[in-house]
Order: sequence, then structure tokens, then C-alpha cells
Amino acid sequence: MVRLAKRLLEGSVDGKRIAVLGAAFKPDTDDVRDSPALDIALKLYSEGARVIITDPVANENVRGRYPSFHVEDSTEDTLRDADLVLLLTEWKQYRDLDPRAAKELVSTAQIIDGRNTLDLATWREAGWQVEALGRP
Repeated sequence: MVRLAKRLLEGSVDGKRIAVLGAAFKPDTDDVRDSPALDIALKLYSEGARVIITDPVANENVRGRYPSFHVEDSTEDTLRDADLVLLLTEWKQYRDLDPRAAKELVSTAQIIDGRNTLDLATWREAGWQVEALGRP
């Protein structure tokens, strides 16, 4: 995931604003223990990325465990001016995001679907560069 993010961001994540949608281990829980999403966010952060995280119910747990992370309570504020979006927990509200409305918020319309949950054709038709792990 980090290598893919670097490739999309022309080799480096340093100074890039990366929006992370989902921090919980799985949807419908606030459990962030052993969360792959937070492992990815931490790696990006350690390489200089400006990581902004949101989760429908796990934000307080993220703030408690990772006080240096920037956590937003709204998806819109998380997406605002992002150079790259990572969908890392398959919450319904992220699966159902309107790609046209989301495109108006970001700096660059690039998303990595780390959970293989998005309709890639719909996102691409809306003008997004979409990468999905294990899918063309």
C-alpha cells in the first residue's frame, strides 16, 4: 500500500496530504487494535506525509492511541485538499461516497481502494485515478 501511494505521488509521500478513510480494524466497530489502516497511516506519517484520518466511530480511540495523528470528524474535512485518498476500512458511508462530490474536495483525484469495495468504473467515469489491490 505504501509503495503504491509513493508511485501515485511520483516517488515520495513527503509533504503530501493523504486522506485515510477508516481506522477501525473492521467496519461497525471502534476497535483500532492491530488495525492495518493505522499501520499504513503510521508508515506514511513516518515518511513525512500529512496524514488526515477519519472513521465513523473510532476517532476517539485513534486520538487516544496516536495523539500525533490529525483526526477529523467529517469525511468532507478529511478529503479537503488531499493529494491522495486511501479507503482502508469498508464502512458503508465510504463505499457509498459520491465520487463527483468527493472530486470537488480533493486536490488530486486519486484513490487507493485498499478493501476492494468501490465500483471502479463509477469512480473512473467521475474522473478519478483508481487503484484497487488485486484488481485491474
